[in-house]
Amino acid sequence: MTEEQEDEQFYRDTESVAFPKLDDHQLSLLEPLGQRRVVTRGDVIYKAGARDLGLTIVLRGEVEAYEQRDGTEQILATARERDFIGDVAMLQGTSALASVRVISLDAEILHVPASELRRALAEIPDVSKTIVDALIMRRRRISRDREFAGMRVLAQRDERLGHNLDDFLDKNRIPHRLVTFESEQGKALSERFHLTNRDLPVLITPAGRRLRQPSLREVAHEAGLLRPLATGNENEILSDLTIVGAGPAGLAAAVYAASEGLNTVVLESYAPGGQAGSSSLIENFFGFPTGVGGGYLTWLAQLQAYRFGAKFSTPSQALSLQYNGNGEYRACLDIEGCPAILYAKAVLIATGADYRRLDAEGREQFENMGVYYAATAMEGQLCRNETVVVVGSGNSAGQAAMYLSEGAARVLLVVRGKDISSKMSDYLARRVQSRENIEILYQTEIRKMSGGKKLEQIGLENTQTGERKTVRTQAVFSMIGAKPCTEWLPPEIERDEKGFIKTGTSVAGAPAWQANKHQPGPLETSLPGIFAAGDVRSGSVKRCAAAVGEGGMAVAGVQIRLASSS
Repeated sequence: MTEEQEDEQFYRDTESVAFPKLDDHQLSLLEPLGQRRVVTRGDVIYKAGARDLGLTIVLRGEVEAYEQRDGTEQILATARERDFIGDVAMLQGTSALASVRVISLDAEILHVPASELRRALAEIPDVSKTIVDALIMRRRRISRDREFAGMRVLAQRDERLGHNLDDFLDKNRIPHRLVTFESEQGKALSERFHLTNRDLPVLITPAGRRLRQPSLREVAHEAGLLRPLATGNENEILSDLTIVGAGPAGLAAAVYAASEGLNTVVLESYAPGGQAGSSSLIENFFGFPTGVGGGYLTWLAQLQAYRFGAKFSTPSQALSLQYNGNGEYRACLDIEGCPAILYAKAVLIATGADYRRLDAEGREQFENMGVYYAATAMEGQLCRNETVVVVGSGNSAGQAAMYLSEGAARVLLVVRGKDISSKMSDYLARRVQSRENIEILYQTEIRKMSGGKKLEQIGLENTQTGERKTVRTQAVFSMIGAKPCTEWLPPEIERDEKGFIKTGTSVAGAPAWQANKHQPGPLETSLPGIFAAGDVRSGSVKRCAAAVGEGGMAVAGVQIRLASSS
């Protein structure tokens, strides 16, 4: 079966999920939350780029969603009686991917505002499953649509900044296309919008705006990812719980906290998912017998948190934390690019860890141009039928090697030690060792990387024999562990010798707890009301499921601490 045939089969199989009809009962539940409107042919219900959209239900007539680009239109869907319009941008509050207009002589619609929609999705299960399943499926379908453009990144081939924008949008699951400046399409776009190579990279939005050499924050703002936490002239933001980091632990905590009614704010510095989000396939996660993609799993978790009312802002870096143990809002955080101060009754630190860099000559110039820290579909396309190198001996390295071996001609797994079984799960180690096109190079390290704009070859050394050899490759995947992201924290939050945050009984002797009548919870730090979960925590089990469990435990601890403070 060709890719086109597979796509056609997928669209047929998912049609009923993506475009359900609302029944009388569901309409009766939504009717009190919205307002009826009569519209006429040509009326635009909303335009591409609009944010915080509510739910539009067609009661009578026809409306259509369409993408307008380069002087042409693509019709994406037509909605009739009992249909509703939108995709997951409505859950997230991000920018609409398409415009919607009336095509019948007249029509009657029911508009449910965004705030009422979020409440309905959290509190009315009879409508939430149908709507949420449809919105998610529509995003999956549009992501496979070869004609749909979404946002477009125009960049020169092998140009770092363009690839950085592509990676950022990909990790945040914003539908987009990377268009090379040298291609026929790239030349046509350049002529149409009067762009030269001095303008590159350029972000072209669904509404036709052009952003020349944009920063990640500008791209995030255009996509609706960078949510303004403060409104108007506010100089203070109040939250029950602020979660710093949206890996598995932070996302799980966001789901549980928001579902319990806590005013929850999540700050993420790059893209939700953490290291788990970069895993092509997690095979030992509870409830997925054939495995699940890490990016897809954490994306669903984020949508779940949105559904319950959690507020996300990406990219938002916490710069500092100041503590006042005597106040109701015991922590205040300074956030990059935000003029207001964020005050929180409790804080969960779930910042995870940053990827360690390979100590190889020339590595810096090939970051994201041959040296990668994730093996997802995007990276996999770059090295089909090529020789690729994976460095590391843990589960992340094993998962990357297995995934890449499906499309690469050869995978070299470079291991510094004498075996992989001590750090890698047994089932995974056996699979890696038995895969024909995976070659394991024990007691080996990369000494040098070289090439032009992109990586072309590496120099390897056997640390036992001293033997050196050169391997031609365009891709090295570094999976050698990480260091905790704790530099921004005050010294009063105790850390172990490697910089991971200490919690529970190991901080019971801290000054703040000596002066407190309570004992620290299992995930509470040396400052009461400040919690840590996931990979950033000392003694944590570095597994996705464990991080999810810690996120839930942390929220239980937060509730206890808030109750004891009231």
